[in-house]
Amino acid sequence: MIQINQLAKAFAISKNNKLSDSEKNDVRYGGDRFHSVREVSFSCGAGEVLALLGPNGAGKTTTLRLLSTALQPDSGSVLIDGQDVIKKPLQARKRIGFLSSSTGLYGRLTARENVAYFGRLHGMSENALNERIDELFSLLQMHEFANRRADNMSTGMKQKTAIARAVVHSPKVVVLDEPTTGLDIMTVQTVLDFIRSLKQQGTPVIFSTHHLDEVAALCDKVVVINAGISAFNGSLEEFRQLSPTADLRQAFLQVLNKEVV
Repeated sequence: MIQINQLAKAFAISKNNKLSDSEKNDVRYGGDRFHSVREVSFSCGAGEVLALLGPNGAGKTTTLRLLSTALQPDSGSVLIDGQDVIKKPLQARKRIGFLSSSTGLYGRLTARENVAYFGRLHGMSENALNERIDELFSLLQMHEFANRRADNMSTGMKQKTAIARAVVHSPKVVVLDEPTTGLDIMTVQTVLDFIRSLKQQGTPVIFSTHHLDEVAALCDKVVVINAGISAFNGSLEEFRQLSPTADLRQAFLQVLNKEVV
């Protein structure tokens, strides 16, 4: 289980940066700092899939980077099975599988070499690594391009490789930042099926998305971040109930239309 409690993160604003009128009215600007994440709290248990929703610039990616230990929060806590990952980031990275919005693959390495490299960084033995790669390449339908260099891969191939790399070490929690953006229908289906397989294994999955059909198909919980706060945190059914017709789009807009303070 992963628990996020009152996370906050602000970034310094350059003295030469003049704020626009809309930025001056944004509650996240204060003094010489931009408060990207102001107060975000939620939890995701074993076998649960949590959708992280929000408009562009709401603080979703910053939140996910805080969970992955890529960023250090100004305040708040992140616990995995009761252990504070902020205080012990090196141990935390062994327990978290994180897919960022950028694949970050090594262009001259093949799909198999990219995944194997990260498996070795996690200290996996060669036998365990080879078995895990074969398992992942079957689940993600990657065998046909296993020996293709990343520089010559399609967008979908790169995304599948990045996902395999993120979970090669069988992490306790998987965090995915918009894993289906820009993918064709068949590749999207493969990625969604893979998330279902993680769910069946009891792995908590947190993923950000703009596609509400994915939320309806996969998710147990929904968190909506708006202007750096968790404006909604509840079950998928509770989220549906925000709309008279149980329409997820209407529910989302209902949350965003609340006054942000």
